[in-house]
Amino acid sequence: MPPGKTPGKTLIEKVWDSHTVLRTAGEPDLLYVDLHLIHEASSPQAFDGLRLSGGSVRRPGLTLAVEDHNVPTDSLRILDPLGRQQLERLRHNCAAHGIELFALGDAGQGIVHVVAPERGLVRPGMSVVCGDSHTSTHGAFGALAFGIGTTDVEHVLATQTLPLFPPRTMSVEFTGEPAAEVTAKDLVLALISRIGANGANGHVIEYRGPAVRAMSMESRMTLCNMSVEAGARAGLVAPDEITYQYLKGLPGMPAGRAWEEAVADWEQLRTDRGATFDAEVRLDVSALTPFVTWGTNPGQAVPLGERVPSPRSLSDPHERAAAERALAYMDLVPGTPMDSIEVDTVFLGSCTNGRLEDLRAAAAVLDGRRVAPGVRMLVVPGSMEVRRAAADLGLDEVFRTAGAEWRLSGCSMCLGMNADRLTGPSRCLSTSNRNYEGRQGPRARTHLASPAVAAATAVTGRLTSPSRLPARDVR
Repeated sequence: MPPGKTPGKTLIEKVWDSHTVLRTAGEPDLLYVDLHLIHEASSPQAFDGLRLSGGSVRRPGLTLAVEDHNVPTDSLRILDPLGRQQLERLRHNCAAHGIELFALGDAGQGIVHVVAPERGLVRPGMSVVCGDSHTSTHGAFGALAFGIGTTDVEHVLATQTLPLFPPRTMSVEFTGEPAAEVTAKDLVLALISRIGANGANGHVIEYRGPAVRAMSMESRMTLCNMSVEAGARAGLVAPDEITYQYLKGLPGMPAGRAWEEAVADWEQLRTDRGATFDAEVRLDVSALTPFVTWGTNPGQAVPLGERVPSPRSLSDPHERAAAERALAYMDLVPGTPMDSIEVDTVFLGSCTNGRLEDLRAAAAVLDGRRVAPGVRMLVVPGSMEVRRAAADLGLDEVFRTAGAEWRLSGCSMCLGMNADRLTGPSRCLSTSNRNYEGRQGPRARTHLASPAVAAATAVTGRLTSPSRLPARDVR
């Protein structure tokens, strides 16, 4: 390296370094936190610890609370005693410490990872944490956003900082142009199926390439949301004109000269030419088709037009054993065509695919069609703001006319922490992010796919790509 020259930095390193307030050799960096998001499921113990230590919330104005995991979506009545208790504790803690809360029934209520971006609270270059692994969603804005544990939640509440060792860096570059029916959900499932559900362990991913640059902000949020399903701590996309157009005019955004100065700063959030990553992955998406999972982790996925794979095709003994266990749990036989697998439930929603873009994609498939007899479809907007916007477009009527249930906002059937859980050995096509054993309820069998595939599956009652649906009857 020539004298006086320094190596270029990745976007990840730039954001990390800009938030490091203390660095000591051999010790974790002390990272400043710009935004702390909390919800009812992960914060009670943290507040208890704070109270027992005699502490207080350091920066309540930089903390936002949202009720989402335990809330019902069929009404405002909370019937579950444990869920009600968690919500009551969150309300008490927020009132005691002066923290803004979007509670069930509020106009701003919704899933925390949908609410924060639509409120303009996440900007490029920020650090964002939450006691929820899918905080990685906010990396779509060029923010360093990641989930933390209960002890860490307490530490952030008390100090607005967090001690962490710097992560390794990974570049994931999607090359080529995807087909029209291929979505961000398909890209990330294809990635995880290639590198494995732990393939990015210890890394923060920067998503790059023309396919990413062409994505909307909603799609980028889907992509970053599932970074943790690849084992990564977080995922980021460098901000660009698409980012700025999304942010401009949102609550709290600067205007005029201040906006121009902010954009000029955000333009510096790029990986430098010559910067190196600890790991690099390239994936050509030009021949990609819609993906769906067959097993019990998001890496066990194949194109929808293929068959359930045989564990014997896997050389790694641990992967082979995991595949055998997954097939037994999912009650599937190797060689079964994926598009012949029948479902009894379809769930459209979650912090992965509960935004307006996702509802529009599903409604476009369902318009003029009906949900198949014997299939239950739940449509759960990611926030009440999304729900209002969808109703303004008439999407609620499309879903109702098709025979789907149009719900209030919440985490809903993404996880079994509320009334929207599956019972018995039900099989569900879900637009959420995880398909682990029991995730949606005891013995629930979950297949992950995109909103459009979810809608097509609801119509046929089996895993279906929208392009395989018969033409609508226009009479």
